[in-house]
Amino acid sequence: MEEAKRIFVVDDDPNIRLIITRYLEVEGYRVTEFSDGEQALRSFEQEAPDMVILDLMMPGIDGFEVCRKLRAESQIPIIMVSAKDAEVDKIVGLELGSDDYLSKPFSPRELIARVKTIFRRFQAGIAASTSSEASDASARIRLQDIWVCPVERQVIYADQEIDFTAKEFELLHCFARHPNRALTREQLLSQVWGYDYLGDERAIDDLVKRLRKKIKACGSHLEIKTVWGYGYKVES
Repeated sequence: MEEAKRIFVVDDDPNIRLIITRYLEVEGYRVTEFSDGEQALRSFEQEAPDMVILDLMMPGIDGFEVCRKLRAESQIPIIMVSAKDAEVDKIVGLELGSDDYLSKPFSPRELIARVKTIFRRFQAGIAASTSSEASDASARIRLQDIWVCPVERQVIYADQEIDFTAKEFELLHCFARHPNRALTREQLLSQVWGYDYLGDERAIDDLVKRLRKKIKACGSHLEIKTVWGYGYKVES
């Protein structure tokens, strides 16, 4: 029998922690609560959980910094929750590598639904990656003068690796899988976040800007073209 998944709930509000924990435990998840980011990071180093539900506004280390530190060493699913509903905060949180963003107050049932969806997608991604490695460990995709390496999750230009965040890599990988094809923002959101993202499509515009900046900085001639009124495309 598979062991119940363990989830870190990191929030300085004890009432929020209690509500989230009760709903998660009813669903069979093991929960460890933390009132600040420093405690969570210390425990993460000792025993990594299967998911982190992370408050954005906390004393000391805020949720953005915790997410950044976690992403530096792990790709476990992260859901950010926050009383801040500004679109820029959602975009920054998602860009840092969180898998979802919920604004307070939120329905605990909606949170549970998203937890389950992310776990399903995450497990499906692991299975697909394992299958890909077994069938073709050297699989690479070339986009003009750049190589996209899905198995290694690397982007290579002139024999040098370009440093991309997880979401930047997913976006470029999506373009690599669909060269010469115009993709809508909705399609890109679905591919990058792996499920029906409910936020603003401008998250993709922000990712594209970051990709363009890094590609230009390394000297590559690869161009992400804007298809006005539709989305983006990359030519092979």
